[in-house]
Amino acid sequence: MRRLVAIAVAGVVLVLGLPNLIVGLGGRGVETTPRAVPHAQAALVLGAQVMPNGAPSSMLSDRITAAAELYKAGRVDKLLLSGDHGRKRYDEVGTMRDILLKQGIPAEDIFTDHAGFDTWDSAQRARRVFDARSVVVVTQRFHMARALYDARKAGLDATGYVADKRDYGRVMPRLRVREAAARVKTVGDVVTGADPHFLGPVIPITGDGRLSWD
Repeated sequence: MRRLVAIAVAGVVLVLGLPNLIVGLGGRGVETTPRAVPHAQAALVLGAQVMPNGAPSSMLSDRITAAAELYKAGRVDKLLLSGDHGRKRYDEVGTMRDILLKQGIPAEDIFTDHAGFDTWDSAQRARRVFDARSVVVVTQRFHMARALYDARKAGLDATGYVADKRDYGRVMPRLRVREAAARVKTVGDVVTGADPHFLGPVIPITGDGRLSWD
């Protein structure tokens, strides 16, 4: 019995540990100040929770702030907002766009990807739908390694810009556990060459972002 338990434990460690190591090694290259970020075509701003009243969660709010920092510092030419808008009343990208417009970001420089249902979809669509070549990925540090790994495996020249602006409190242990499991899935997506849930007509990141608005 002990031998079976040891084998089972070793199997779990291998299944979880190896993908996490692969993603960790492939997701390096993170900056914390705009001036240290190499210039890229766009900031790929990954979605996060929107509250029932339509306000961004603290993590999403901080990603929006970080994206504006990069744009105003001249480190990116465009902002590509990618998130979940699978339901009419739930819109991560529209929430991001409206806040950035209020902050003075020109409308033509804001692209919206309404089908970024997970990180792999966002990275794939940035390359295949928006024809981006170089991006600065904007997300929190706990998520950054996977986001960069996905972006690079999707064919993007990617750097990360950390959006942590505060302590996110009690939610973090749960998110770290979920992230460890998500790394297993993302390695599977890369190995199998999984397509995103949706593709669509090409909307070049070098053009007018309003063409992507829903």
